[in-house]
Amino acid sequence: MSFVNAVTKEVNCKVVYAGPGMGGKTTNIQFIYEMTHGKGQGDSKIMNLSAENERTLFFDFLPLGLGEVRGYKVRLHLYSIPGQIFYDASRDFVLRGMDGVVFVFDSNRDRMDANLEAFEAFKSAMARLGLNSAKIPMILQYNKRDLPNAATLLELEELFNPEGKKTIEAIASQGVGVMESLESISQMVLDTLRGGKS
Repeated sequence: MSFVNAVTKEVNCKVVYAGPGMGGKTTNIQFIYEMTHGKGQGDSKIMNLSAENERTLFFDFLPLGLGEVRGYKVRLHLYSIPGQIFYDASRDFVLRGMDGVVFVFDSNRDRMDANLEAFEAFKSAMARLGLNSAKIPMILQYNKRDLPNAATLLELEELFNPEGKKTIEAIASQGVGVMESLESISQMVLDTLRGGKS
């Protein structure tokens, strides 16, 4: 849920990047940071919040040209969360209060089980927290499309997108599809804040 700061006249929104370990969540956020840092973003910082083997990235910034909601600027807080199932507590903590999600799938055919496990763990966490996946803006990003053994788009859609959510193909290591994913999820979050559909 968005947090309104009346002093700074900002609406703070949380967008979470979820997905299997090593699927490209961190690469997405690092690319966004590199593209926006020092371009009117003020004191934006990227932080790596680590505990033993788990890694959660956090990046807070005020995107230019995103627009306003009732006279308030929109500030985005981007998080990546661990995909492994044994990090349930951390995942739940980060998901609480989120406004939108980019679920990053690994297109590598050998990673379909890891994708499925991470997606099921994500949906279980949503249910556990009482979050309605139909009401929270979500983008499905199919990453690593340049791999020679990448699953076809049709295969990925059949496996992971029976509800017909918006999908974006990406090669996050090259920045392909990264900003498009961010722009799409940001617009969906904005539409929801303004009372439109997610």
